[in-house]
Amino acid sequence: MLLFDTHCHLDLPELAADLPAFLAVAMDAGIRRILVPAVEAARWNGLLQLQQTTALQLDVALGIHPWWAESASEEQLDLLAQLLQTEASVCAVGEIGLDFALVKADEIATQQLHQWQQTLFSAQLAVAAQARKPVVLHHRKSQPALLAELKRQQFSQGGILHAFSGSQAQAHAFLDLGFKLGIGGTISYERAQKTRDTVKKLPLSALVLETDAPAMPLAGFQGQVNTPAQLALVFQQLCALRPESPVVLAEALWQNSLSALQLPA
Repeated sequence: MLLFDTHCHLDLPELAADLPAFLAVAMDAGIRRILVPAVEAARWNGLLQLQQTTALQLDVALGIHPWWAESASEEQLDLLAQLLQTEASVCAVGEIGLDFALVKADEIATQQLHQWQQTLFSAQLAVAAQARKPVVLHHRKSQPALLAELKRQQFSQGGILHAFSGSQAQAHAFLDLGFKLGIGGTISYERAQKTRDTVKKLPLSALVLETDAPAMPLAGFQGQVNTPAQLALVFQQLCALRPESPVVLAEALWQNSLSALQLPA
């Protein structure tokens, strides 16, 4: 059974410091492909170079994460559009989105930050549409705003809603727009019962796996660096929730990942 980690930040310091070892353990655990989404423009060239230096197959998404929004510029948006045209190995735009859980010292500053996030997200979504690339979406307290902008732009390339947690209604709002749902360590927590119940009931075609390493450790691993090898444990958790056999589940998740990212089989 082959597994595809559709969200893993291999270039962040916690993993980059000993990357060959982390990838070797991941391969032993059955992980054969990883999508590495960028978080800021300063890391784009490094990601493109990293893609050429590992035995495990890496796919790359380029974008600006809302946590890094304040350092973003129009010049970086122009560069993103250029790289999407010239770098065939870039399969998606991400990690982009909105994070309304981020706050500043006062309400006015917080509103300005959220407005800039929305401006940046809108611009990156338009760049993705022009390049006909799917997107990898970050969200915290922002799903309605994400949906509103996707619908306003009539975005039709789909992609992945990273770190899905929520109800069936929330899930289907994104599924109806052509997105897959990124399922990670959240489902290992008993307190996430609503998400676990939703994942049980959704069509199998809706789901892809992810770790979000080095963040989002599974239950029992809190305080530790998450790694791509932990995707095997996410898969085990999903198997416990779903009626399909592990073989059927693994094959569907692999194909869903290729479909979401518009990658050839």
